[in-house]
Amino acid sequence: MNKYEFNLRTRTGQRVEKITIQALDRETAEKRLRQMYMQCDVLDCVERPAEIRQENLDVEGIINLITK
Repeated sequence: MNKYEFNLRTRTGQRVEKITIQALDRETAEKRLRQMYMQCDVLDCVERPAEIRQENLDVEGIINLITK
């Protein structure tokens, strides 16, 4: 699954930024977006891979999380 970050303009002209939707593809993400914001104009979309969570962290993993 990927994360899609949208910037859009609503039908009333208000700009909304950084709406993140997790989906298998952009088409599905846009479909979910348009359920929340009907008749919106998508200004920008950035695709980001979903972060993989590590269940068991060692000391090095914890230090990496802290320094991020």
